[in-house]
Amino acid sequence: MSQEKVDRYKKEKANRKQIMRKQKIMGIVRKGVLTLVALALIAWLGYSAYDVYESGKERVVAEVNYDAVTDYLNSLTEDAQTE
Repeated sequence: MSQEKVDRYKKEKANRKQIMRKQKIMGIVRKGVLTLVALALIAWLGYSAYDVYESGKERVVAEVNYDAVTDYLNSLTEDAQTE
């Protein structure tokens, strides 16, 4: 082995604990990010499926009778015109 390789090996051996610690931390970070992405994907798929399910349902339509309000407003305008 050349002297350069020997020096590189000694340097790597001296910093092996720090290198292993960094690799372990990066592995945990990668797993965490992938877990978050997977959860976001599952949530998005669930929401989309729920939205499709809800859009397929028949919606209840309510009719509102505004005759009483219209009569009241008309009576107010008639009272204002007579005064």
